[in-house]
Amino acid sequence: MIVYDGLKTDFLRSCENDSIAIEIQENILKKMGRHTPKAEFRSWENSLNYMYKVLNDTTIPNDAGVAIEFNIPQTSKRVDFMISGYNSNDDAGMVIVELKQWESIKEIQGVDALVETYTGGAIRKVVHPSYQAWSYSRLIYDYNQSVQDERVTLLPCACLHNYIRHENDPIDASQYDEYTVEAPVYTKGQLQQLREYIKSYIRKGDNKEVLYLIDHGKIRPSKSLQNTIASMVKGNKEFIMIDEQKVVFEEILRLSKLSQKDYKKRTIIVQGGPGTGKTVVAINLLSELTQNNQMVQYVSKNSAPRTVYSKKLKGEMKKSSIDNMFKGSGVYTEAEKNSIHTLLVDEAHRLNEKSGMFRNLGENQIKEIIHASYCSVFFIDESQRVTIDDIGSVAEIEKWAERENSEVYHMELQSQFRCNGSDGYLAWLDDVLDIRETANYDLEDIDYDIRICDSPNEMRELIIERNKNTNSSRVLAGYCWKWIKEAQNNSDIHDIKIGDFEMSWNLANGEPFAVSETSINEVGCIHTSQGLEFDYAGVINGDDMRYENGHIVTDFTKRASTDQSLKGIKKLYKESPGRALSIADEVIKNTYRTLLTRGMKGCYIYCTDEKLKEYLKSRIQGVRSAND
Repeated sequence: MIVYDGLKTDFLRSCENDSIAIEIQENILKKMGRHTPKAEFRSWENSLNYMYKVLNDTTIPNDAGVAIEFNIPQTSKRVDFMISGYNSNDDAGMVIVELKQWESIKEIQGVDALVETYTGGAIRKVVHPSYQAWSYSRLIYDYNQSVQDERVTLLPCACLHNYIRHENDPIDASQYDEYTVEAPVYTKGQLQQLREYIKSYIRKGDNKEVLYLIDHGKIRPSKSLQNTIASMVKGNKEFIMIDEQKVVFEEILRLSKLSQKDYKKRTIIVQGGPGTGKTVVAINLLSELTQNNQMVQYVSKNSAPRTVYSKKLKGEMKKSSIDNMFKGSGVYTEAEKNSIHTLLVDEAHRLNEKSGMFRNLGENQIKEIIHASYCSVFFIDESQRVTIDDIGSVAEIEKWAERENSEVYHMELQSQFRCNGSDGYLAWLDDVLDIRETANYDLEDIDYDIRICDSPNEMRELIIERNKNTNSSRVLAGYCWKWIKEAQNNSDIHDIKIGDFEMSWNLANGEPFAVSETSINEVGCIHTSQGLEFDYAGVINGDDMRYENGHIVTDFTKRASTDQSLKGIKKLYKESPGRALSIADEVIKNTYRTLLTRGMKGCYIYCTDEKLKEYLKSRIQGVRSAND
């Protein structure tokens, strides 16, 4: 959907009449039912007046098409500015301009395509503007049939008209070269260069014909995208399906294809515990459905699984359209009904009601996902709801599916592939943590390497040793230590201190915690490890869970003040103590259950509570270590 479109002459006239921002504002209200914030309105006035100066050149055709705020179909992404036409060979083309108000940026090393700048009232990490412009152009090409069939050339660029460029400027750092070559950046004083970039292709006007092609193009994944993801999955051992994973995969595939034939909404709920292969099934569906000409996206509330699995698919290849297939759960607040073929929602237990930084956008993430897609697939483990805001449950999904007139199907993944195939370890954990009573009192005959360590240093040394060959072992901890702001990018400042043991929480300035080679020197929390798996996990159990009078007890007051998992629990405790304690008990126990099931081959545990340490030792009598 294009919010504003016209010829170049129309755009220039609106700018001269000081009405361009007002026209866009009125169109957004009319087409999208949304009121425009003042800051966004001012940004239009500033940036579009600059584009007026760029296009005010007689050699740029008067009948070239101009589009502003193009909402890329099936996404919440909007392209700021586009100008369309033909080159000297009558080939259709469009220049895509990403407009920024930024005045400065800071380079972020060790991570792909990120910079730091002041935006939205604070200093934030965001993608490099060249990457953003390039990724939008790839998204349009990869899913727009008209662009593919008519061979429309897309030329992305970024314009930072307030940005004063200096010698050796961070925006030109070599690590961004592969994106700035594809999508050059024009800054303050480079109006003429941007104008020449547009003129290099737009030689003849199109009377908005190219705009029409793009705005009305059918959704179809490009052959190159289909082939790319197919080869990535096929050649990756991590995504091989086993036994019932294949059965569930084939049934979801059948139902999703059926929705494309009879246009009925279908909601599929796949339940499975840790390590049952929920993500493996989801990634294979992402590949197979894309090859079946569907627009399909992998969705998760937490960024860690999205980032890690996208990286694992791409391998060492940085620049890839694969990134556009991985979405956060809050991007569907404005999505049209059935605008996406299939949505694959991993870690569905982590979904929230509201979206946005301040939890003030949308109605309900589950409702919006079902509404936006013909077929929605929710992979869920209700025992992994680990924050007070997590609303993902089977009952909640069923409720919204009924309201959206969607058929509901239930499936289950039971076989345990993590923890060396041991369902017994999970049952033991549930029993020992007082989550549910099971017959697994001890770990006799369980082929899993579990050890209760007498010190955190002992636990750390075991994990360092296990990590040497595969870079797949990590130290994790309950959120009982503050994440010091000054330490977020500095490994010399240690957040977690226990006697002579000191380590930092996972740093914020590098690769994902699960794959970075330096992460062995950091401690991961629930938010950076949930949905992921390691060979071995070392877990620090903090003071929020203790053993007293023959029972496991939890204590939310021992959680760090920087932890958002139980935000609002103190207020709730004053209003309803019993309910608050029940919610906090569930969140804390689920958190440790999740942390303690991240290791496929073994788990090494240290408890700050001495009585809990001794209790756990007593409960593993008869355990047979897999590696002794």
